[in-house]
Amino acid sequence: MREIAPDILVLTDFDYDANAAALRAFGELAGGFDHHFALRPNAGLATGLDLDGNGRPGEARDAQGYGRFAGDGGLAILSRWSVDTDNVQDFSALLWRDLPGARLPRLDGDPFFSAEAEGIQRLSSTGHWIVPIAAPGGRISLLVSSATPPVFDGPEDRNGLRNRDELRLWEALLDGGIGEAPEGHYAFTGNTNLDPRDGEGSSAAMAAFLARGDIQDPRPESAGAAAAGDPNDTANWQDPVPGNLRVSYVLPSADWTVLRSGVFWPTAGSSGATLLGRDGNRAGPHRLVWVDVSR
Repeated sequence: MREIAPDILVLTDFDYDANAAALRAFGELAGGFDHHFALRPNAGLATGLDLDGNGRPGEARDAQGYGRFAGDGGLAILSRWSVDTDNVQDFSALLWRDLPGARLPRLDGDPFFSAEAEGIQRLSSTGHWIVPIAAPGGRISLLVSSATPPVFDGPEDRNGLRNRDELRLWEALLDGGIGEAPEGHYAFTGNTNLDPRDGEGSSAAMAAFLARGDIQDPRPESAGAAAAGDPNDTANWQDPVPGNLRVSYVLPSADWTVLRSGVFWPTAGSSGATLLGRDGNRAGPHRLVWVDVSR
């Protein structure tokens, strides 16, 4: 973290606690971030229903988003500049069925969810936020989310469809179909769990999102990913399935000037490789994606 020295850091799979004690401590260790932000995620939020249809309610897959306890694997932001918490837009409570164009799972031609489940099932597996930050030169906004992997389900394709619709929420927002699109400079930041060319899920949807005219894709690279086969990959999973994939993104709006970008994924034996541990996955399979921008 200190080697990259970001001004704003978006964390995924970071457990939530109401007093943000862990987040504050991590911010100090990561380089003295003075400001932080997190909301209670849908991950681990109990529903009391059998959402995955296996006949056993109360399991991790029966929460609003996969989680063994409330707050398991949430989202968080660390920043060197103050967060405008009064003007955060939080779409995390939006019901899946209420998303324009939503595609809920079906099994043998019938709805997979019961009417009761459809009435409570949220779209966001973790959260969808628009977070304004008082950066030097004026406010910027972060579009933050972390989607469910489009796997670990059955023929109903519950996770695959949800993953696609979690991206569709951002499309609807940017196209004016839901909420208030951010004004001025913004950046889409987070984990879609979608690769535009490989892996499970709707690669075509991710490729189309990256080709939008209102955002730009810096296509950050790393020597480590290049050595593993694809310089743009951001996650190091076991080969051959799922293998290394590009699933995490920092996508500035079109009005930014992109100066540099990269992924912290050093090759074995190079400077920084020891930070990733012997197997390269000390901090998990995901790598830190960074982009330097100016107005």
